[in-house]
Amino acid sequence: MKDQTPRLLVVDDEPEIRRLVCEILEDEGYEVTTAENATEARALKSSINPHLILLDIWMPDTDGITLLKEWVAEDSLLCPVIMMSGHGSVESAVEATKLGAYDFLEKPLSMAKLLLVVSRALEASNLQKENAGLKQQLVTDIEPVGKSATVARTKDQIKRLAQHDARVLFVGEAGVGKELYARYLHNNSARRDGPFVDVSVGSIAPENAAVEFFGKEHDGRVFPGLLERANRGTLFLSEIAGMDQETQLRLLSALASSSFLRVGGSEAVRVDVRVLASTRIGLADEVKSGRFRHDLYYLLNEVTLEIQPLRSHSEDIPSLLSFYVDYFVSHDKLPFRKFSMAAQNFLRNYSWRGNVRELKNLVQRLMILGIGEEIELDEVKSALGTIISDSIPSVSLPDYYNLPLKDARDQFEKAYLEYHFELSGGSVAKLSAAVGIERTHLYRKLHSLNIKL
Repeated sequence: MKDQTPRLLVVDDEPEIRRLVCEILEDEGYEVTTAENATEARALKSSINPHLILLDIWMPDTDGITLLKEWVAEDSLLCPVIMMSGHGSVESAVEATKLGAYDFLEKPLSMAKLLLVVSRALEASNLQKENAGLKQQLVTDIEPVGKSATVARTKDQIKRLAQHDARVLFVGEAGVGKELYARYLHNNSARRDGPFVDVSVGSIAPENAAVEFFGKEHDGRVFPGLLERANRGTLFLSEIAGMDQETQLRLLSALASSSFLRVGGSEAVRVDVRVLASTRIGLADEVKSGRFRHDLYYLLNEVTLEIQPLRSHSEDIPSLLSFYVDYFVSHDKLPFRKFSMAAQNFLRNYSWRGNVRELKNLVQRLMILGIGEEIELDEVKSALGTIISDSIPSVSLPDYYNLPLKDARDQFEKAYLEYHFELSGGSVAKLSAAVGIERTHLYRKLHSLNIKL
């Protein structure tokens, strides 16, 4: 693995096998952790996030086949698992590989074969991750677009921050790209090979927050939360002001000690996570009002980085338009269209209340609904709902008027809630009062409409 020692987990109830396999693999330069039963294996898998698992079939508490089934059901991105058994059979090998095991080794183990299979499994996993990464590159790993002094200065600051583990609070209006800049920081840091876990804090109902963040233990099974899933990587807390008071207190304790208890658990779980956060509202005002803990605010706010609104670097708009045209051609297979010079000049002077997110949505709408290779000025004005001429207002109906009732209602509710959410300054509590929807029901509604908080 590039710039990272592969972490291997060896699960076997025989001490001598564990010792021997561990010594052989460590001699080859691998980082090896061992477990003697399924219960210990579950906990270690969550805490160390291994790159490969060697799993014995016959164990005293839960057999390896059952454990493999459990892991496959829980984790769609499960690392390679190599099964081992001293009671090998064709049936066991077939069942294990059908479930998703990479290979099957019989005991007594051939150390030469063990090393060969481990090496091939890691290579195959690396290739799979690289291919997946290439497919997702446009979505997750793009650099902030623009050559303006504003964007260049922000990128330079982030590259310098990436060399340290200081917690960063990204502040800025809705749609400016706070998550994109957080990913850019992660990708330029020493944690780039670890996970980047993004969570919209406001979309988590208070009654579910403890399990979501800290995981739970039930009937000997471990269900990792956000902090564990981000172990050795970065956890990005989007719109942190939406967090309830109880979760604020527990998160404060977890970050201060780098450890926490899962819900239903009795042993502390240690994690190595860099936490980044964002807010679109003045968090200092939330602290003064008592809605946000001052100690958590100072813990998360070691460095504040303000992301400027699009209108402050409008010279980047032509580059952004071109980028998103290429993006939708490549990603959504939409027909290529280009913006006329008149359209580009008009958009450079547009106010962009929704910032880069609004620009992206505009490009997508014009490419889906428009015809012809060039996007002209009148088409842009019509899509924005502005006046087409000096005297004749646009009378075009909203797009959802042509949809079935359920789809039209969903689109209206989404636009309605997004509008009032902006007026509420990103506060779910204020939104609940403004629209007259009970808070628990509102969380479900926001989640069902895929409104990013």
